[in-house]
Amino acid sequence: VEIPEGEPIIIGSFGVLSGQARSLGEDWLRAVELAAAERTEAGGIAGHDVVIEAQDGECTPQGGSQAALALVNTPGVVGIIGSACSDETVGGIKSITDAGLTTISPSATRPSFTDPELRGPEMAGFLRTAHSDYVQGPAVADFLVERGITKVATIHDGSAYAEALAEVFGQNFEEKGGSITQAEAVTPTDVDMTPVLQSIAATEPEALDVPIFPGAGAAIVSQVRDIGGMEDVLLVGSDGLYSPDFVTASGPDVVGMLLSSPDLGGFEGDYPSFKERYTEFAGHDPLSIFHAHGYDATNMMMNAIESVAVENEDGSLSVDLAALREAIYATADYEGITGTITCNEAGDCSVPAIGMYEITQEDYDEGKAPLTVIWPR
Repeated sequence: VEIPEGEPIIIGSFGVLSGQARSLGEDWLRAVELAAAERTEAGGIAGHDVVIEAQDGECTPQGGSQAALALVNTPGVVGIIGSACSDETVGGIKSITDAGLTTISPSATRPSFTDPELRGPEMAGFLRTAHSDYVQGPAVADFLVERGITKVATIHDGSAYAEALAEVFGQNFEEKGGSITQAEAVTPTDVDMTPVLQSIAATEPEALDVPIFPGAGAAIVSQVRDIGGMEDVLLVGSDGLYSPDFVTASGPDVVGMLLSSPDLGGFEGDYPSFKERYTEFAGHDPLSIFHAHGYDATNMMMNAIESVAVENEDGSLSVDLAALREAIYATADYEGITGTITCNEAGDCSVPAIGMYEITQEDYDEGKAPLTVIWPR
């Protein structure tokens, strides 16, 4: 990619920016923009400003495909941050990889994406700072076993993220001596959850694990207590539900629900200072849970661009995309907000720190995502 003198370096971004899961993408996009603004204020890269070109991936394979194609066909894009949802990666990654571009995801956690035995050649252009659900699933299983829970039912919504996380959790919970009483599936647009909840109630679970997105999640939570036998079942979700929109839409029965998500207090870097800068830049507190991962991903991308960019006599900049991909994969000992980051050959650049959050009455009253970590601390 040739960047003329005086023109900015363009980094693309794709992730959900509309619909019920929009907080997920909007949250880390603000951090991506913050990182680019800070680099520009510091002189940019070889004197070139850094700008972000964002596309809405809609949290669907089709949306991810369209967003990826839009970025691939945008002149001057040298790298990409995204996707937000795993379904978007499923839809868009082949176009990105085939175009020679590389993307770093702050929040797509489907395990196969960075599993050397499962990831296909189309994933060569994919890395992530987000954890793999190979980490999150066992963490939830550990937590429930420690609490003496022995019987759990699960519901996923058919998305690449939810289906894989429910499966990984179930396998690990059973390996630790628990039993999955029933594993059910709904669609993200389902409204009446009574049939599936009644079916689950007959199996008498002690907990219900719903690692899904806000639409179906809110419908389940708002209806589950009306089902006989489900009045006192422990409700558990994951980072896909870490959203003010979910808390508000679920109604008062969301109070006491637990969510597994990155443990903001467990990051090795200076998260408090970063959060202050984020809030000042965005004009609001973080909306979801992967903003630090987006900030780290963008700085990794910019560092790699700086390391391979060639300054030409006419003031232009040349960025070899193959060299850039190699430089991103070679990231080692980068001191980020989430921790000290080193990428492996399968694109895993994460520093996992998983906590369990409890949604409090105050969270519901104020319509905010939970901040109370009850485990592992």
